[in-house]
Amino acid sequence: MCGTFPPKQNRWSMNFYYPNFINDMWRIFGLIYFGDKDSLVDVANKTFYVEAIKSLLLQWGIALSDTGKEVVRTKDNASDKWLQIDRPIDLAATLEEIPDCVAVATTGEKAASIIAELTGTEVPKVGEWQECSLTLSDGTAREFRHWRMPSTSRAYPMKLEKKAEFYRKMLKETSLLPVS
Repeated sequence: MCGTFPPKQNRWSMNFYYPNFINDMWRIFGLIYFGDKDSLVDVANKTFYVEAIKSLLLQWGIALSDTGKEVVRTKDNASDKWLQIDRPIDLAATLEEIPDCVAVATTGEKAASIIAELTGTEVPKVGEWQECSLTLSDGTAREFRHWRMPSTSRAYPMKLEKKAEFYRKMLKETSLLPVS
């Protein structure tokens, strides 16, 4: 899964991906994997159970990355609208490190546009995927699906449960969730 870039560190509630306490990512994962939006949330301390999150991701083979390796926030806020990606992820090299990866899910419009640009494909509609191919350093082609997911930011105008439906579908179709 590829997002854009975290907010300023003073907004973090933990030192891990999606660190802003008001971001919905770990509530979505709580709903999907445990049936409880707060199962990965330390409500009393306004943070997340980072070790439980890491364990879940490791168990299911879910990797996380930023789409931008060098970025500039052109305004003093966390909005992707004001995020300038100076150097994107080296997607081919990343996929070489993860040989079993069959999909790249992007968590918002900016991240989706970066991956689409890197793969020379169209940006998928929210909840849909685009077939992609990249040439690796050994000259072989690596095929994968690029899923565009709804942003997990609370600024994105979609209810938590609806966001979870999109993520659940993607996780099922990529075999990262038990089929029930």
